[in-house]
Amino acid sequence: MRTPWSRPAPRRAALSLLSAALVAACAPAPACAQDEPFTVKTLRFDTRVGPQRDQRCEVVGDLYVPRSATAATPAPAILTTNGFGGSKDDQAPAARAFARRGYVVLSYSGLGFGGSRCRITLDDPDFDGRAGQQLITFLGGGSAATDGTRIDVVRRDTRGSDGRPHEHDPRVGMIGGSYGGQVQFAVAGVDPRLDTIVPQITWNDLSYALAPNNTSLTEGVSAATPGVHKTLWTTLFFSVGLLRGVEYALDDPARLLPCPNFADQACRAKLEMDATGHPSPATVAFARHASVATYLDRVRIPTFLQQGQADTLFNLQESLATYRGLRARGVPVRLFWHRWGHSGGAAPGEIDPAEPERGYETRQSLAWFEHYLKDRGPRPPQDFQFFRDWVDYEGDAGAAYAAAPAYPVGATRTLRLSGTDALVPDGEPVRAGAAAFTTTVASLPTSFTELSALTQSPPVRDLDGTFAAWSTAPLPDDVTSVGVPRLTVRVQAPRSADPAFMPVLFAKLYDVAPDGTVELTHRLISPVRIADPSQPVEIELPGVVHRYRRGHTIRLVLAGGDAAYRGGTVPMAVRVLTDATTPGTLVLPVEGDRGLPTGLEAERAAARTCTSRRTVTFRVPLRRGERITRVETTVDGRRRAVRRGRSLRATVVLAGLPRGTVRVRVRLRTSRDRTITRTGTYRLCARR
Repeated sequence: MRTPWSRPAPRRAALSLLSAALVAACAPAPACAQDEPFTVKTLRFDTRVGPQRDQRCEVVGDLYVPRSATAATPAPAILTTNGFGGSKDDQAPAARAFARRGYVVLSYSGLGFGGSRCRITLDDPDFDGRAGQQLITFLGGGSAATDGTRIDVVRRDTRGSDGRPHEHDPRVGMIGGSYGGQVQFAVAGVDPRLDTIVPQITWNDLSYALAPNNTSLTEGVSAATPGVHKTLWTTLFFSVGLLRGVEYALDDPARLLPCPNFADQACRAKLEMDATGHPSPATVAFARHASVATYLDRVRIPTFLQQGQADTLFNLQESLATYRGLRARGVPVRLFWHRWGHSGGAAPGEIDPAEPERGYETRQSLAWFEHYLKDRGPRPPQDFQFFRDWVDYEGDAGAAYAAAPAYPVGATRTLRLSGTDALVPDGEPVRAGAAAFTTTVASLPTSFTELSALTQSPPVRDLDGTFAAWSTAPLPDDVTSVGVPRLTVRVQAPRSADPAFMPVLFAKLYDVAPDGTVELTHRLISPVRIADPSQPVEIELPGVVHRYRRGHTIRLVLAGGDAAYRGGTVPMAVRVLTDATTPGTLVLPVEGDRGLPTGLEAERAAARTCTSRRTVTFRVPLRRGERITRVETTVDGRRRAVRRGRSLRATVVLAGLPRGTVRVRVRLRTSRDRTITRTGTYRLCARR
């Protein structure tokens, strides 16, 4: 898996898995640095991982040090690692780009990949998180590589995200995609010294990503009922992991047994889901332990979430779950839905590996680090931006992005299922009907939507008699949909307490042109396993950014199988019921970009600075004999210095910040074990 900053590795039988293609200028990192303003050195690190820190894992990484970074003039650092199946070498373009711009960079191979030892543990905080934590200690000067290398050229912090001082605390951020995105959460969850993260195209709940159920959702994308096995993607993952294990078997033969190159639970989970089509409670618990959904409370640092619209592995709902969770906890977070993902490439002008400032998305990442690591430039907006593939532009892709203050955007439009084949606007008469179809034995693939990472070119197909469909009349105007559609239907099917015998359906929305051409937006579908067909079934359809053109029709399809999934194990008859009293409903997010500025316009607005200054003062009288023992002050999640005494003062300097508001929070403990919290929201500056 590669990111916009990565260089593509050899395709290796189509198993490199990420299609954001960026070509690096040269191959081995040390060979590229001779004429560069930085040095590069390959290092190895002994790390101790596991719940008890009793497992030794050797990690290999390349250290990039700008020639301007010294003990007297230290620089901030960036930690980055590969996507699934890759290595530190994939991150060389990112490392060189950041090193040229004055960052110390440590690019390392994740556990089980690219020369790093131990088996694949799926970005579990106890393993991958702890390994990353020890690399942060190295960047902070607190440990040495195996050859004795120590560094003292990284800028230091005085307090972590928990408000406490920590030894060997560097100013450091992380960036990376997919597997290299989730590990950032894993590190943030165990190490308060990490300052900011930029996770790209990654998961919120791995049990959902690999076996999604888009009904009976409890929180975010997590569901109460086991999901539907995403067979093609998991098979690709295991093929990649096995190949990497064989590649390094001579140096580390223990990786091959009993589960080749994976934690033992991973093999059990794969065999189980191949057989039954769904994960057991133990597998769900194993996957969720390696998911930010489980430990989101421990992530307290500014987070720039970047998720792909063209992604059938980690869909847009995954990023929404993390985004909403962080916002609810008051963590500064920005949500960015770009074009590229595991299932499709980047749009022109989104990314530029040689000159990141020329690519809209790579420029946003640079600006994020400039602010949060170098204390330069305006405060990045905590907004929601999304790419629109229907916008014509030349050059910078920012012209095709729309920027909103937050998600969701626009309005909603309700359509109702009528009879056996129609979608009608809310308020129009609804005909009674029962659309019937059959699911096949052993989850035979009666529908085709994608070949996962291999190709998206074959046309979509549904076998007659194995699906039901409802269509609108030709649209009188364009319909712009940004977000997650929601479907409610009444289903008549056999009921079972065993997930293996529950009805399994696949919901999707087609865009049908006047000539009959069918488009399934980015090949996205929503599998559902229905625990109780006697109740209305609420389904989240795939999140999309899509424009249905005037004259086209919107077609809702419920199918009984899909070639990319291990569906139901037994054949069953399914009926979808509708009548005027209880019709099925499809709620579409619409008008998503109406009245919004483009990304470029929002970028220019954010760059406008204020000239005013303002002092915000919180006064907290202390009781007789009482003193302040600990103070934590943040402005939009960023730590600020305070004065101590019989009153508490927190000063916010507004010069150089964009117009808007900031939220100030002061929390202190006293010698009498009192906790006092003061918060306030303030305008940064008035309009000129």
